[in-house]
Amino acid sequence: LLCLTTNPIMLSSLRCASSLATAAARAKPQTALNAAAVRFMSSDNPSATFDLTGSFETYNLDTAPEETIEMDKEELMQHFKTMYTVRRMEITCDNEYKARNIRGFCHLYDGQEAVATGINAAITQEDSWITSYRCHCQALLRGGTVRKVIGELFGSVEGYSKSKGGSMHFYNKEHNFYGGAGIVGAQVPIGAGLAFANKYNAKPGEPMNIAVACYGDGAANQGQIWESANMASLWKLPMVFCIENNQYGMGTSIDRHSSHSDYFKMGNHIPGIRIDGMNVLAVKAGFEFIKEFCGNGNGPMYAELMTYRYHGHSMSDPGTTYRNREEIAFTRSTRDPLEFVKKTLIDAGFADADEIKQVEKQIRKQVQEEVMLAKQDPKPTLDELIKHVYAADTSIGNYEMPDHIRMPDFAKSYWKS
Repeated sequence: LLCLTTNPIMLSSLRCASSLATAAARAKPQTALNAAAVRFMSSDNPSATFDLTGSFETYNLDTAPEETIEMDKEELMQHFKTMYTVRRMEITCDNEYKARNIRGFCHLYDGQEAVATGINAAITQEDSWITSYRCHCQALLRGGTVRKVIGELFGSVEGYSKSKGGSMHFYNKEHNFYGGAGIVGAQVPIGAGLAFANKYNAKPGEPMNIAVACYGDGAANQGQIWESANMASLWKLPMVFCIENNQYGMGTSIDRHSSHSDYFKMGNHIPGIRIDGMNVLAVKAGFEFIKEFCGNGNGPMYAELMTYRYHGHSMSDPGTTYRNREEIAFTRSTRDPLEFVKKTLIDAGFADADEIKQVEKQIRKQVQEEVMLAKQDPKPTLDELIKHVYAADTSIGNYEMPDHIRMPDFAKSYWKS
């Protein structure tokens, strides 16, 4: 059975304009939420071939990703579950922040779920991954749970980094996830170092593990990124310079903060690729191509993922002073990455609307249960808090209590007697 619908991809800048009419004029005339052409194959776990025509634009490359991808129901449904879990987790973070149960910096990822989900599906746990301070989703994908992520934001001892990192500093070396970097662009030189280590430790004759360093369009002109690109190119490191282009550097649109907004071409002679970052199928296919290219000794690559964030830059940013609500609503109605996967599941015959609603209901319940557990988890004791701050000597795990620890309530501060 061959089922044809319209192509979902819009490759030009995915940033909607300041009004709905302008946004519609800028978009290509394809309907983004329509699923691509599919071909069914009868089995207990049916699979389909999806059309990705128009999802990619390459630079300085003789080859490109395949314009079709085969995926079965189980995998596509798992992508939806992952993305919906992230969406519910981030909405919960928004609510808990407004209730003052979460304090400090908090940068949410809703709208960009397809990027991290697609990357994680394409690379392996042996590949290194480092990102910016918008890192809740990546932490969840790399060995985390909703309870551990939310617990970190609540400041509980069961949190992902035992409450010492907060929203911007998740880390899991066991799963080769290196953060969560709090300084704009600072993760990219570390990513180059990870790529160097991967090349150094590679077994002769085998593909290298790659390193992915994600950063936003607002960081793309950082000097340290140029230096990292130079070294990565000189030494042919398996390094991916991954720009999550959500169309705004904090509150400044790309056409106002960068004279060169084709970020995938910024590496000069370094090859690049632009990918529709609202389509998890395209992201997975694109990063499978990138992993093969970089892992086989061809040097680094720039990857620009065209995406959009629904919240402001951080919780202190309402997100509507430099863009209007119509722009956000337009993107939600035409480009939402979750709605795309839902429609693709239905059009492929993998699931119906009722089944998807049941999945959503179950995930909402699971997220809420894990949040409640995180609220019950204890805060770290004073002995736990001083670990990894002052070392008593050079032995591992031997820490020294500092002379003074100031608490939020000064009367409860610690003074060494």
